[in-house]
Amino acid sequence: MKAWRFYGFGDMRLDDIPVPQVRPGWVLVEPLCVQPSVTEAQLALGIPTLAYDRVKRRLETEAPIQLFGHEFCARIVETGPGVTRFHVGDRIAARAKLPCGNCSLCRSERSNLCRRGPVIGFDQPGCFSELALLPEIALVRVDDRISDSEAACLQSLSDSVASVETASLQMGDSVVIFGQGSMGLECLQIARISGAGLIISVDVRDESCRMSLELGADHALNARTCDPVAVIRELTGGNGADVVFECAGGSPKQGLAGTETLRQAIDAARSGGKVIGVSWFGGPLELNVDLLRERSLRYLFPDISTQAHLEHTVRLVATGRVRLQPTITHVLQGIESVPKSFEITANKGLHQAINPAQVMMRG
Repeated sequence: MKAWRFYGFGDMRLDDIPVPQVRPGWVLVEPLCVQPSVTEAQLALGIPTLAYDRVKRRLETEAPIQLFGHEFCARIVETGPGVTRFHVGDRIAARAKLPCGNCSLCRSERSNLCRRGPVIGFDQPGCFSELALLPEIALVRVDDRISDSEAACLQSLSDSVASVETASLQMGDSVVIFGQGSMGLECLQIARISGAGLIISVDVRDESCRMSLELGADHALNARTCDPVAVIRELTGGNGADVVFECAGGSPKQGLAGTETLRQAIDAARSGGKVIGVSWFGGPLELNVDLLRERSLRYLFPDISTQAHLEHTVRLVATGRVRLQPTITHVLQGIESVPKSFEITANKGLHQAINPAQVMMRG
């Protein structure tokens, strides 16, 4: 079968490799639609972000290796012994971070807290290939009302569900979301159906601001044309927002905001409010902890998404409570298009993309 393998940062090649053998508790799937996450698109180029050191070490010691491809929709073509929840022909999506199954947390039915297990696409092959092997415990069945394109976004959406859950929204809370890429727009929609009151979004791209208004923001601020913190304070009676999601930080080389939006998020939150850190910054940063302490601000990080989160995303999309299709702006055809999808996703602003670029793997 054909599979994309990495020989180093910025060096991916379409190779012929053996078909993986099905083993107990696993299924063999045919990927239908796959998209690189923004994190994967940065790592492919060697840009420091989440898991950079792990990927660098694997490339230096194991290359060529199959990397990335944890956001996908696939169809099961074979099930291994012991697989009970799925059948050949089922369409599935998956969560990326898995429990190890061996630690004291896993053995005491608290596997949702385990951080020792593998990550699909990082520690084991993902779905940038004609066939892929996946563990049953990672999977969710895709509802017939959800398209292949939408299903490829479910993993990201489950992380956004976990982010909003971490915020513990109170009915009517004012919410600000910095960054209107895929996760920012997902957090916006989930906050909206979870009891948020006034919703304000911030971005630097007109197309992202328009999209956030279409998907439920009350105000969409373009930070290139206004002081977003000043406007947010004016819109919230001078107090600042109850909850602020920071989804814009990251490498400026890829059009992300660096650390500036974290500073703005802290300034835009009311005293006693919450800042939810969704972004990855790729390295240490300076933070005025005394300011957070003085204002009783809580800077929180999302829990990892669980099987329950993933199953909830299926219901949200199938019933139309969360809309993904409008955010899918770039769809490529054929496995040969995978490098182009990485290039578009790493430079979404240049290509006016909202969601990562998708690849329909069968062309």
